[in-house]
This record gives sequence, C-alpha cells and structure tokens, in this order.
Amino acid sequence: MVIGRIPRRPPAPGPSVFEWFGEQPQHIDRVALAAVVLTVVNPRQAGALLAAVTYVGRSRGPRMMALYACMYYAALRPEEAAGLRRENCQLPNEGWGMLTLEKARPQANKRYTDSGEAHDERGLKHRAERETRPIPIPPLLVAILREHIKRYGVADDGRLFRPAKGRPYTASAISRIWQEARAIGFGPEQAASPLAARPYDLRHAAVSLWLNIGVPATEVAQRAGHSVEVLQRVYAKCVEGQALQANNKITSALED
Repeated sequence: MVIGRIPRRPPAPGPSVFEWFGEQPQHIDRVALAAVVLTVVNPRQAGALLAAVTYVGRSRGPRMMALYACMYYAALRPEEAAGLRRENCQLPNEGWGMLTLEKARPQANKRYTDSGEAHDERGLKHRAERETRPIPIPPLLVAILREHIKRYGVADDGRLFRPAKGRPYTASAISRIWQEARAIGFGPEQAASPLAARPYDLRHAAVSLWLNIGVPATEVAQRAGHSVEVLQRVYAKCVEGQALQANNKITSALED
C-alpha cells in the first residue's frame, strides 16, 4: 500500500508536542486545559500512529488508516470522515486535492434517529442545512485516499469507509482500533499518557499545526468548520504566535 511519507514501521516517537494554549477562558477548567495541551501530536508522531494503524488486525486497521488520515491532514471530525463519499473527493494524479463536505454521520441510539439506524445524516455542524465546506487537502492525503479507493472500493452509496460487511463504522470501533494503534506506535510511557488519546485529537493537532506555521486564522476556521471566535478562544496560543509573525513581517517591510 502506498502511503507516501508515512513510515511503514513506526519510528521511535519524539518527546515534543505543540503547546497551543495561552491565557485560558474563564469557563475552561485549569486541570482539563492542561490535559488537552498534552494530547497534541507533532507531524512525525502522527505519521507513526497512522503507520501503526495498518498493523492492527489483518484488515481492520488497513481499512481504517485513511479515515484517521482525513482527521489529521484535513482536520475532519470523526463523523465527517465516516460520512465521506467518493463524490465529495477531488483526487488528482498530482498536486493538491479537495474535499467538499455536505453531511456528517453522528452516531446515536437507534431509537433517537429519524431513520432508525445507528447513524443519521445531518447537516454540517454550525452550518445551514445545504451549506458545504470545501477543504483543500495535501498531495499525501490525496495519495492515501486514491490508494484506499483502489484497494477497497466504495459502498453502494459512495461511502469511502466501512467494514467488510458494509455498515458504517461505529464510534466505539473507531476508538478501539485507535487505542490498539497507539499501543503499537508509542512506547509504554506515551501510550499511557493523554497524547493523541482519542481519534478526535488528530483534528486538534491539525488545527494547531496550521496555526503554528502561519496559516491565517480565517482560512483555518473555514477549513476546520469553526468560527473565528471559537478558533481564537480555543487555540489562543497559536493565534497569539501568528500576531508575532505578522509584526515581524510588517517591521521588515517598513525597514526596506
């Protein structure tokens, strides 16, 4: 399986994580805030974990690696990744691609969904019913998705990710495979830590990475499906770092 620069065997994980909270909002508990800071993996650690997913089971992990890759490289929420369809994906042979999100598939008790299924399709979080969210994706994720489709095909309704029996992945299955991958990709101490403890932490890592390298907050908010206000509140340290970069650029331009 071609997975670009993701190592086939997980390297020894490094100690660093992005520390992306500054002054916390009053409604966030200090203990909870400290725990969240420790969940964010760096790109090398994320690559090791994605490679580790492919070693879980005979087919369970390999079938799900691209789902987790969407959470890290495109900052998708788990339910957004689970509902991704072939028609939502522009996957060129070269260069950047595009995901256009239309609906998410949050899991609920069957008694509480309109369809009677464990998953019910809903509009995007924080958006109008028919509004979509375009997300540019890097060539590495394009290659991962192309390889996934080539190897596993798609469901009758176009969904990219499903077990061999064809049903949508449950939240518990996504979490369970992730925990097994962490045990493979991390050493004992990191596996016991909160670092990337949940699949959702891949999304946190993606957003913090984008902000840390200087992607404008408005663009990050658009790609992640956040409001700028939420982005500035939750990822305060990253946005603060952006202001310093902007100041340096303005100073440099004025001195020329």
